[in-house]
Amino acid sequence: MGLAWQQGPLATGAIGRFLVPGDLPERLLFAEPLRRRMRVRLGDSWIADSEDVVLLHEPARYPVAYFPLADVVADVLEAEARTTQHKDLGATAWFTVRAGETSKRRSAWQHTELPDYASDLKGRVAFAWRAMDAFFEEDERIVGHAADAYHRIDIRQTSRHLVVRDGERVVADSSRPLVLFESGFAPRWYVPREDVEHDALTPVEGQTFCPYKGLCSYYDIGAAGHAAWSYQEAWTEVRRISGMVSFEADKVEVELDGKRLEPEPGQGVISHGVDRDLSVEELSG
Repeated sequence: MGLAWQQGPLATGAIGRFLVPGDLPERLLFAEPLRRRMRVRLGDSWIADSEDVVLLHEPARYPVAYFPLADVVADVLEAEARTTQHKDLGATAWFTVRAGETSKRRSAWQHTELPDYASDLKGRVAFAWRAMDAFFEEDERIVGHAADAYHRIDIRQTSRHLVVRDGERVVADSSRPLVLFESGFAPRWYVPREDVEHDALTPVEGQTFCPYKGLCSYYDIGAAGHAAWSYQEAWTEVRRISGMVSFEADKVEVELDGKRLEPEPGQGVISHGVDRDLSVEELSG
């Protein structure tokens, strides 16, 4: 996803390449101003509030927000004896974060011996996303991880013919699928429920969460586990795929205009699970 995750240009599994004469460093980190007001809540308290957040993109990691120490509430950070070494950014000091009766160990960090090239992060601290109770941009809660401005989703209507089979059984047959193009992923094809054999889908317990699409439900198809998925109530930005069904091409046969689709390298999704132990109801709301 985005700039440094999945198959983005700075990711370890990037599918493209930079057209430069020499070799690039094995790892490229990218820091930039977020240019959005971000706030952090722990317990009943706002512990950080800043319009000067820097977002760090690091290969194979979600974006991380770094706050100026001046924008963190006094006495919230309690230094720990623990120090670690970041492979690019040097010594890292860790903090317990306290707010009222709430205390979270090892839930904030600061790079204390930054090399000159990483001075953008000097005097800044980051909070562990799952340890905090909430992150907000303005008055809207952000779940999953800091929003990646380079992550994009485009949805297009198409009249291409998509057929899904489980052995000899036709599970879906549609000439009106939607194709979803998402940064770092191969295209995903979504079929209207009316074009799916409803009794071919067996609902599976448990859901996963996408910070850009919402809660995802899964289905078995015959003996193929988790062979299909659906966002029953997709978030506003991708509302068009709500209730539609997409299929895993490595678990059932997915054919587009007579050509069988094959899974593309690096397309395995690392699930978020449910963010910070939030309930399904809270995420849905």
